[in-house]
Amino acid sequence: MTRVRQPPFFPITEFPVRTDLAVEAREALAGDVPGVTTTEERGPHVKVTRVDITSPAGAQRMGKPQGHYVTLEATGLRQRDRDLQDEVARVLATELARLVGSLVTGHEFTTLVVGLGNWNATPDALGPRVVSKILVTRHVRDFMPQELRGQLRPVAAISPGVLGTTGIDTSAIVRGVIDRVRPDVVVAVDALAARSLERMLTTIQLADTGISPGSGVGPERGGLDLETLGIPVVAVGVPTVVHAMTIASETVAGLAEMLHGTPRHLGALESMPPEEKHRLINEVLTPAVGELMVTPKEIDVYVDDLARLVAGAINVALHPGVDIDELSKYLM
Repeated sequence: MTRVRQPPFFPITEFPVRTDLAVEAREALAGDVPGVTTTEERGPHVKVTRVDITSPAGAQRMGKPQGHYVTLEATGLRQRDRDLQDEVARVLATELARLVGSLVTGHEFTTLVVGLGNWNATPDALGPRVVSKILVTRHVRDFMPQELRGQLRPVAAISPGVLGTTGIDTSAIVRGVIDRVRPDVVVAVDALAARSLERMLTTIQLADTGISPGSGVGPERGGLDLETLGIPVVAVGVPTVVHAMTIASETVAGLAEMLHGTPRHLGALESMPPEEKHRLINEVLTPAVGELMVTPKEIDVYVDDLARLVAGAINVALHPGVDIDELSKYLM
């Protein structure tokens, strides 16, 4: 499980924001935030939100590094609507091609797709499952007919596993591969954690700020970004889990609001300072659940659907010869 790299955490809302999504971090901040701009584009079924963090002050307020974040939201994805999946994949392919194109120069660039996560844990298996569906071409470039070389760019893909199964830090594996393969850009795919239940498995985030393997469920280790790898890194993430602490916090806040003004109102809780509410919920939950994360019981089906969607979009974005109208075959 991975999340976008960010500065040390500090509370910015009533309850600490446990989220890897820039759009949720922005929603938690009231009013204008210097150094942060947000724009929205609403389609018939897909909403695209762009959050640009352009200053150190904005990064500090957001708790995320400077860069560009693009979030696609389609609430119907959990209904497994094939037409909607195809539409989301088209939008994702367009946005990914635009973001990668802003980071590399020239038409013939080599991409390394990295599927982060643990293939033995379904909520964390998105990255490896995406990699299994990537159209890899780097090894056959020298054997391609000349007319195909402009249609299929050199693409390599790896799924490095996690520290607990390999004994090697993920970033060390990726750096070693980059030293030999010499790609121009990395596209890293991983599962994320959301703050809102509604965004779990219905949201896809792109970011040009890199990613940090393992930080979603443990201490942050070596990151995958321009600074550590020496080449641009585009992160593609889908929230597959929500922290139990977040669910409890939102439930308590919603219950207090629902009962406000009624004989059953939570008087003591409503008047309690925000930090005191958080401390109380933390004291109740931590002994029982610790850092528990919650995911739907149908997670295996959802991860398979999203892996096909994301892989299809990556293939279209990286290979000019893969027609966007052929995306449906990746969604079957």
